[in-house]
Amino acid sequence: MNALVTGGGGFLGTAVIRRLVERGWSVRSFCRRRYPHLESLGVEQMQGDLADEEAVSEAVREVDLVLHIGAKAGVWGKREDFIRANIEGTRNVLSACRRCGVRRLVYTSSPSVVFPAGDMEGATEDVPYPKSYRSHYPATKAVAERMVREAAGSDLATVSLRPHLLWGPGDTQLIPGILARGRTGRLRRIGREDKLVDFTYVDNAAEAHVLAAEKIEVGSPVSGKVYFISQGEPMPVWTFIARVLECASAPPLRPGAVPAGPAWLLGAAMEAIWKILPLPGEPPLTRFLVEELTTAHWFDISAAKRDLGYTPPVDMEEGFRRLADWFSRQPTVKS
Repeated sequence: MNALVTGGGGFLGTAVIRRLVERGWSVRSFCRRRYPHLESLGVEQMQGDLADEEAVSEAVREVDLVLHIGAKAGVWGKREDFIRANIEGTRNVLSACRRCGVRRLVYTSSPSVVFPAGDMEGATEDVPYPKSYRSHYPATKAVAERMVREAAGSDLATVSLRPHLLWGPGDTQLIPGILARGRTGRLRRIGREDKLVDFTYVDNAAEAHVLAAEKIEVGSPVSGKVYFISQGEPMPVWTFIARVLECASAPPLRPGAVPAGPAWLLGAAMEAIWKILPLPGEPPLTRFLVEELTTAHWFDISAAKRDLGYTPPVDMEEGFRRLADWFSRQPTVKS
C-alpha cells in the first residue's frame, strides 16, 4: 500500500509514518521542508504548502491513501494563516483525492472543535459544534472537519480522528509550553479545582491513525464518522503538569493558586495588548488557555474501541517513564 502523510515531519506525523513503515507500507511525506529522520526511514519527501493546490495534487498522485495531519496549530496567530492552512489546505487535499482517484482519507481533527464554555465529562461524538470559538485554531479545524465528513460518499471514504493533547518525547507544543513556564520557577496553578483532562501519548494517537487507515473503504460503516482518541485515563490537569516538570527535573509548581476569574480577565487583557501594539509571539496567557486549565474535558472512546479496534498501547505511567528517560538523555534541556 502507498500512503501520503501531510505534515509527516511533525510530532504526530513522524509517529504515524514510523508505524506505517513497520507495517510494510510505502510512504510519501508532504511538508514545507525536508527532514533527515524521514530520509533514514526511506520515506519519499515532497515539499510544498497545503494552500498550493498544484503542489498538493502532485503529492496525492499514485497513492492509495492520504493521512491528512498537516495543519497550523496554536492558540494565537493571524486568522488568515489558520484559514490558509486548515481550511484551504483541507479543501485542496479533498479535491486532489477526487482528481487523482484516491478513495481513502484519514483526517486529524481536534476535540477543541466541540469545546463548549464549560466542562466536558465523558463526552461522546454526538456533542454538537458550538456557535463560537475563543481561538482561530478550533474555529478553522471545525470547518475543515465538517468538510471532510461531508466529503464521504461513493467515491471517497473518510474518517476524522480527534486526539486530545498529544504528548511524549519530542513533543513540540504541549510539553515545551509547560517547561517554558515551569523552568522560571514561577508556574502556579490557575483555579482551585484540579479538573480531569484527557491526554494522548503520541504512539497511541499514531496507532489510532493506522487502525483507521486499515479499516476505511468506500461503503464501510466507519466512513464519514468522527472519533475521539485519548489514553482513556483522564488525569487531573495540574497533576499531569507536575509530573511533566518532575520528568524534566524542572522546578515544581509554586504553592497556592490564582483564581480562575482574575486569570481569565488577565488573559483577555493580554490578548488585547498583543493585538493593539502588536507584540511578537503569543501572549503568555489567553482566555482559551485559562479555560483549558480550569475546565474538565475528557471523552468516551468506546466508539473508537468498537469500530476501529483501538486500545491505547501505552498507559500514562509508561508514558511518564519514557518521557523521564528521554529527558535524562537530553542534558541540554534540563534545568
